[in-house]
Amino acid sequence: MELKRVVITGIGTINALGNTVKEYYDNLLAGVSGANLITYFDTTNYKTKFACEVKSYDAANYPELFDRKEARKLDLYAQFGMVAAYQAVVDSGLEHDKIDLNQAGVIWASGIGGIRTFFDEVKGYIEGGSIPRFSPFFVPKMISDIAAGHISMKLGFRGPNYATTSACASSNNSIIDAFNLIRLGKADIIIAGGSESAVNEAGIGGFNACQALSTRNDEYLTASRPFDQTRDGFVMGEGAAGLILEEYEYAKARGAKIYGEIIGGGMSADAFHLTAPHPDGLGAKSAMLNAIKDAGIRVEDIDYVNVHGTSTPIGDVAELKAVQGVFGEHAYKVNISSTKSMTGHLLGAAGAVEALACLCAMERSLIPPTINHSVVDPEIDPKLNLTLNKAQERKVNIALSNAFGFGGHNATILIKKI
Repeated sequence: MELKRVVITGIGTINALGNTVKEYYDNLLAGVSGANLITYFDTTNYKTKFACEVKSYDAANYPELFDRKEARKLDLYAQFGMVAAYQAVVDSGLEHDKIDLNQAGVIWASGIGGIRTFFDEVKGYIEGGSIPRFSPFFVPKMISDIAAGHISMKLGFRGPNYATTSACASSNNSIIDAFNLIRLGKADIIIAGGSESAVNEAGIGGFNACQALSTRNDEYLTASRPFDQTRDGFVMGEGAAGLILEEYEYAKARGAKIYGEIIGGGMSADAFHLTAPHPDGLGAKSAMLNAIKDAGIRVEDIDYVNVHGTSTPIGDVAELKAVQGVFGEHAYKVNISSTKSMTGHLLGAAGAVEALACLCAMERSLIPPTINHSVVDPEIDPKLNLTLNKAQERKVNIALSNAFGFGGHNATILIKKI
C-alpha cells in the first residue's frame, strides 16, 4: 500500500509569548521571556511563585467560539484549545471550503486536562457545609478528552475524534496519530495539537512536591535556563497550539497554502523510572531513530533540533547525550535549541507549540534561541551549537522536534519544508 503524504495547511496558538501565531513568532525570535509572577492565585505559601501565563486573555474576545455563559462551562485548558484550533482552521481556509465532514477529524492532546476545575470543585465540595454539592459540569469540564469533543462539535467534524494523553509527549503523539491516520487514508483532514492550563494551586503545588519546578522567585524572567549549569527545574507554561494536517493531494486540489510536510514520527518508552529519563537518553535516542527511519532520511539531512530541553538538571544532559548518539559528528553541524526557555513548559501542549517553532525557523530562516544561558555546564559538550541567547540565521529544510513525558513516554516528529 502506498502511503499518502501529509502536509500542514493551518496553524494557531495562544501561549505566554502571544495570542496569535505572529505574536508568538516575533517574540520567539526576539528571545522574549514569557515568565511572570502568578496572577491566578495567592502564592504566599508556595515554593514557586511564577509561571508563563497567557497574557490578556478574555473569553469575551472570542464571540465566534463562546459567549460568557458557554465559557463558564469550559475549563481554561479547553478554552485555549478551541482558540488555537479555530485560528488554525481560519488560517487554512477550511471555514470557506466545502469538505467532507466525515473525513475531517480532531485529535487533541492534554497531559492533565481540567486540573483547575478538579481542584476548584473538590475544594468547593469540602467547604460546602452541611449540603456539599458538585456542579453538573464538573466531569464534562474536567476530563482530558473534552477539548477534542468541543472542537469537533464547534466545527462539525465527524471523522476520528479522541484525545492523546502521554504527559508531556501528548501533543507530539496527537500529531503522529493524525499523520498516520491520514497517510493510511482514514481521513483527509485532522486538527492535531494540544492545550494545557495547570497554573493553579494543585498544578504548582504538585510539581513543587516532586521537585520539578524552578524556585528562582527573585529571577523569574531567567529561571527557565536549559543547558545552564545553574538550572534548577522547569517553569510552568500554559496555552495551546493547533495544526491542520491534510492529505497532500486534497490540500493541492483546494488550493491550500502549505507550511510544511510531516515526514516521520517515532515513539518509544524509557522503561526506566517514573519521572526521570534514562541517564544515557536511551528512550529519547530510540524515538529519534524511529522517526528518522520512518521518514527514510539521513541524519545529515536534518538542520534543526528543537529539543525537549525543560531546564532540569538530569533531563537536559540525558537528551543531549541522545542527540549525540543519534547524530554522531553531524550533532556539531545542526542547530539545537530549547524554546521552553521562553514559553515555559506547556506539558501536554508542549509538542504542538514547539512544532510551530520549527515551522517558524523554516519560514523565517532563523533558529529560535535558547535564552537565559550564562554558566557553562561541564557535562555538556561545548562543541554543540545550542543557539544560545540569540536567534541564528540558517536555512531550515528539515527539523526534528522531541517531546518526552513522565512515565517514560517519548515522541519525536520530523517536519520538512516544501
